Amino acid sequence: MHYYSLGQVPSKRHVQFRKPDGSLYHEELFSTEGFSDLYSLLYHANAPTQIVQVGDPFSVAPTIVEDKQLKHRSLKGFDVKPEDDYLKSRTPVLVNNDCKISLAAPRKSMEDYFFKNADADEVIFVHKGDGCLRTMYGNIDFAYGDYLVIPRGTIYQLEFNSTDNRLFIVESTSPIITPKRYRNNFGQLMEHSPFCERDIRKPQHLETHDEQGKFLFYIKKQDNIYPYYYLNHPFDLIGWDGYAYPYAFSIHNFEPITGRVHQPPPVHQTFAARGFVICSFVPRLYDYHPQAIPAPYNHSNIDSDEVLYYVEGDFMSRKHVEQGMITLHPGGIPHGPHPGTVEKSIGAKGTEEYAVMVDTFKPLMITKEGLELEDQGYYKSWLPEEFAND
Repeated sequence: MHYYSLGQVPSKRHVQFRKPDGSLYHEELFSTEGFSDLYSLLYHANAPTQIVQVGDPFSVAPTIVEDKQLKHRSLKGFDVKPEDDYLKSRTPVLVNNDCKISLAAPRKSMEDYFFKNADADEVIFVHKGDGCLRTMYGNIDFAYGDYLVIPRGTIYQLEFNSTDNRLFIVESTSPIITPKRYRNNFGQLMEHSPFCERDIRKPQHLETHDEQGKFLFYIKKQDNIYPYYYLNHPFDLIGWDGYAYPYAFSIHNFEPITGRVHQPPPVHQTFAARGFVICSFVPRLYDYHPQAIPAPYNHSNIDSDEVLYYVEGDFMSRKHVEQGMITLHPGGIPHGPHPGTVEKSIGAKGTEEYAVMVDTFKPLMITKEGLELEDQGYYKSWLPEEFAND
């Protein structure tokens, strides 16, 4: 990220900054990794520490299935049932110690509570729906195709404009960043990057709510949700500046990198974290070597699990693709295009596909909810038809 400021801030850090009545604003340093990583300085109208009541926590830990099978899997993501409440709708399907991959279909906005994930950074991909991400940093409008990148500890609400919403959520135990190979020594995105700073939408319309009452927070920590009631409205900032803040980036602004022959998956990389990467597959021209084969070659996942979330379009290397489908191709066994798709791809000029890929470097475990969504016969889908039903 790069430096950004919104609202009013004092001329120097850690100096007196007073309200019109002479009392001090309350400064807070916000960082996701101590004092050595990206940070922002926030200036509150009221102290952010005043707790009125603490409720009993409840667990949201995923239920891991002891399934020892090493096989390719496919999950029907749109079979996740809609829920009115956003937090209840979050359904983890694949997890490891570095990340949790969840699906959500919330019908209602977060009107009567605020949420803070103290465990993980969040990347929320908006598959269906639009609305506004409201945070202590300001507001970000979102729509279909947006990634919402929310640093851990950010207090937020999601407001939806309709009841038909579908989200693909990745929680990361380490900070979500842009790939280092895209940035120069000063952090600026370089010319070969598939996106630039102009594509990143930062918070706008800072709301300063100088209000007291009994404001309900749900704080997620170590797979528990802790209900807290605070005296002061959390969106009470008069201003802030720094490098740590939520932002939006649309998959439609990702500029694909192409070549004469088939390019490997790292050209689609969009975000990085410790233990996994996130990639964006978008409409693009196919390879232009006269003998090019646009379909991806077979490849062995020896050191990573590959997850693809299918968003929209025709995927020339897969059969029977539907919106919201998730495929898991685990490390240890090769995978590649479905039978017949290689020859079919030759001569094709381009694709209109959209998908989000998550590659993890530690094995992913499937949850009880994920197993309930599984297409049990997917691992046989590479067989000739006469063998597929045996």
